[in-house]
Amino acid sequence: MRLDGAAVTPRQFPTNGGGLCQKGWTAGALLTSPGRLTTPLVRTGGELRPASWDAALDLVASRIAGLTAEHGPDAVAVFGGGGLTNEKAYLLGKFARVAIGTAQIDYNGRFCMSSAAAAGLRAFGVDRGMPFPVTDLADADAVLLVGANPAETMPPFMQHLAAARAAGGLIVVDPRRTPTAEQAALHLQPAPGTDLALALGILHAVVAEGHLRKDYLAERTTGFDEAWRIAAAWWPERVERVTGVAAADQRLVAERLANAERAYVLTARGTEQHARGTDTVGAWINVALSLGLPGRTGSGYGCITGQGNGQGGREHGQKADQLPGYRRIDDPAARRHVAAVWGVDPAALPGPGRSAYELLDALGTETGPRGLLVFGSNVVVSAPDSGRVADRLSTLDLLVVADLVLSETAARADVVLPVTQWAEEDGTMTNLEGRILLRRKALPAPDGVRTDLEVLHGLAVRLGQPAERFPTEAEAVFEELRRASAGGPADYSGVSYARLRAGEALHWPVPGDDHPGTPRLFLDRFAHPDGKARFVAVDHSGPAEPPDTEFPLQATTGRVLQHYQSGAQTRLVAELAAVVPEAFVEVHPDTAERAGLTDGDLAAVTSRRGAVRARVRCVPTLRPDLVFLPFHFPDAQRANLITIPALDPTSRMPEFKVCAVRLAKAEVPR
Repeated sequence: MRLDGAAVTPRQFPTNGGGLCQKGWTAGALLTSPGRLTTPLVRTGGELRPASWDAALDLVASRIAGLTAEHGPDAVAVFGGGGLTNEKAYLLGKFARVAIGTAQIDYNGRFCMSSAAAAGLRAFGVDRGMPFPVTDLADADAVLLVGANPAETMPPFMQHLAAARAAGGLIVVDPRRTPTAEQAALHLQPAPGTDLALALGILHAVVAEGHLRKDYLAERTTGFDEAWRIAAAWWPERVERVTGVAAADQRLVAERLANAERAYVLTARGTEQHARGTDTVGAWINVALSLGLPGRTGSGYGCITGQGNGQGGREHGQKADQLPGYRRIDDPAARRHVAAVWGVDPAALPGPGRSAYELLDALGTETGPRGLLVFGSNVVVSAPDSGRVADRLSTLDLLVVADLVLSETAARADVVLPVTQWAEEDGTMTNLEGRILLRRKALPAPDGVRTDLEVLHGLAVRLGQPAERFPTEAEAVFEELRRASAGGPADYSGVSYARLRAGEALHWPVPGDDHPGTPRLFLDRFAHPDGKARFVAVDHSGPAEPPDTEFPLQATTGRVLQHYQSGAQTRLVAELAAVVPEAFVEVHPDTAERAGLTDGDLAAVTSRRGAVRARVRCVPTLRPDLVFLPFHFPDAQRANLITIPALDPTSRMPEFKVCAVRLAKAEVPR
C-alpha cells in the first residue's frame, strides 16, 4: 500500500499476520479519489451546491432547533455506523441524547451483529464477539463455521484455520458452495432459513451418540432440560427432511467436534440475519455448550464481526437502548453514572428509541422523526426493502449526511458534510476479539474536510451546549469514554492512549490502570449473577416468507471479495470496480434454463417488494431453489429492493438472508 506516494511498511499483527485483502491494499486509492467530498453541500433550488462550513452548520442547527421546538426532541433522529471509531460512536450517542435530547438514535450495526449480540447476552451475560484471541484458533483441531465466508469477506482470517483444515476438522454450514466451503472437509448445504433446525439436529446427535459433557453441564450451565425437550423431537432424519442435510453428516459434525481436543463453533451473518436470528444463534450456542466448549482454554463459541468497528460500535451508546460501557439505557444506576460524567440530570436523558429499520420506517410519519442526521451509513442501499426506505427519506423536512463520498443517501440530502477518513484522523477501534486498537493519523486531511468530532462539536455549540462538553480531539473524547464506561460490562476505564501507544494488547474489560486486560473471558465463570451459562429453549419455525407458486425461489444476499458494505467507497476504486463492476445473480444452470436465461443474460429478480436487475452467473454447485445477490450496488441493482423487513423479536434484526422471489429475463429499455 502507498499513502501520499510513500510506501507503508507492513508489520506483523496477530489478527491478520501482516496480511491484507484486496480492499485493504487498495484503500489508499480512496484518499485521493476524484469522488472525494471536500466542501459542504447545501440543496438550493433542488440541487446540491457548495457552501461554507459556517453556512452549512448554521442551517443544520437552526433546522434542528426549529423542528424540536415545534414537534419535540424526537422529531430529529440520528443514524450511526459500525465503521465509526469508538470516540465517534460515543460522542454521537451523547450528541443525540444531550444536545438534541432525542431517543431516536440507532445504527447500521443493527443490520449486522445484533442477533449474535442478543444471543450472547442471553447465554453468557455479556456480548463480546470472540471471547478469546483470534490466534487461539490456530491450534484448533475442529472449527464449525456457520454462515461465514471469510475467504472472501476477510481473507487474512483464513490463516488461523489452517490447522483445523489440515486435520480435516474445518466444517462449513452455508447454502452456497463459497470459496470458504471449498476449503472445508465437510460442507453442509441447508435450505435457506433452516439453520435452526440443523442446529437442533446436531444437538440431538450430540446427546444420542453419547457426546454430552454432563460434568460441564452440571458445573457451568443451567437450562439444558428445557432445551432438550425441544431438541429431542428433532432427530437427524427429521432434520434432513427439513434442511436437506444428510442425517449422517449431522452425526459426523457432532462426532468431530466431540472428539477434537480443541474445538470452536463460530457464527456470522448467514445464520444471524433472520427474523429468528437470535434463537438461531442461540441454537448453535446450545451445541457448543453441550460439548463443553465455552469458557475452556483452546475451545469456545464466537461471533465473527462484520464491520471495521463492529464490536466497539455496539458498546458505547449509538444503539437505541444503550449507554456507554454496554450499559442499558433503562437501568437507573447506569443513567445516574453516565449523566454524572456528562454533567446533566439523569431525568433529562431520554429512554430507549426505535431500532434501525423501525426508525427508518417511521421517518416522515405522523408520530415519527421529521429530520435525520446520518453518520457513516448508506441506508438507501443497505437497509431492507430499500425502495420503501428511500421513499421515507423523501418525506423528511431535513436530511443531513456526513460522509467522505457522495453516497446514494448523501445524494438525497439537504446538507452534506465532508468528513475525514481512516488515514486522516486519530481514534480507537475494537476488533472482533475485544482488543482496543489505536489508529493513528498518517496524513493531513484535504482542505475543507473536518472530522466527525468537529462536526458534532460545531452543531452542539450552535444548539446551546458548552463547548467543553463536546471535545474535538479524539484522545480527549476517549478519556471521557473511559470514565463513562467504568464499571460497565465493556469497561475501558483502564485503557489509555499512552498504554496503546506503548503497544499493550488490551482486551476489555480493563477495569484499572494496572489491569492487564481480559483476552479470554469465561475461564472461571460466565457473566450471569450465578456464574453459569444459559441453555435457551428454541424451536424451528422457518423463514418469514416461504416460497410459493408466485415466488417459487428463495433469494439470499451477501458480499464479494472486491466490495464492502454498500459499495459507496469500493465502487470508486478502479482496481476493484474493474473486477466486479455491476450486480450479478448466481443461479443454478437448471433454474436459469427454466427461466429462459443463460450465463451473461440480464435478469430480473422480483419479490413482493421490488425487483433487482442483475447479470446471470450460472453456478452448478448452487442449490436449484436458491439465487444469490451481492448487496454492494446502487439504483436498480440494489439487492435490498427485494429483501423483507421481517424483524427478529429480540434483536430487531431484519431477515436479509432469505425471501421468496421469481426469476425472469429483464426487459431491455427502448
